Amino acid sequence: MTTVTGDDAGAGPAGGPGGTGGTGPAGGAAETEQWRGVERALLRLRRLVLLATLLPLTLLAAAVPGTLAGPGWALPALVPLGCTLWGWGALARNWRSWRYAERADDLLIARGVLRRELTVVPYGRMQLVEVTSGPLERRYGLARLQLHTAAATTDATIPGLVPEEAARLRDRLTELGEARSAGL
Repeated sequence: MTTVTGDDAGAGPAGGPGGTGGTGPAGGAAETEQWRGVERALLRLRRLVLLATLLPLTLLAAAVPGTLAGPGWALPALVPLGCTLWGWGALARNWRSWRYAERADDLLIARGVLRRELTVVPYGRMQLVEVTSGPLERRYGLARLQLHTAAATTDATIPGLVPEEAARLRDRLTELGEARSAGL
């Protein structure tokens, strides 16, 4: 598995998640890939977690000092409120950066806004492909595909997939992995 980070990863396909076209983030690849984005429900889920974390903190930072010492002391509540507003937009940019493409010999996973990463997972190197879904992910109809290779530090993940797509990918990657490893 290969991971390219930084500017080497390129800008990605035109049109954001689910877009097609060009050479994708590999830059200069001879073949075109069909890039797929992750589900919009992942963005809604992450925004819910952001609000559930920072809004109570904002209210607490405003109510306690504001009640005990006066309204002027509630100004520090602007910090978590500002973090909430900034995080709202940052989560959208991060969601748009996640995409994947299936090629003849490997799977490409691209992600990142400031630090772009392109992970290339050859089918023959995959040892385990699993689909997981926590309680919140199930509530939003999402699943996560986890790819395990021989090296423990090089596992790849695709979050925010519809369970049917995650199962399809799992089955296809497992089949291709078995075929490629048998040919070694």
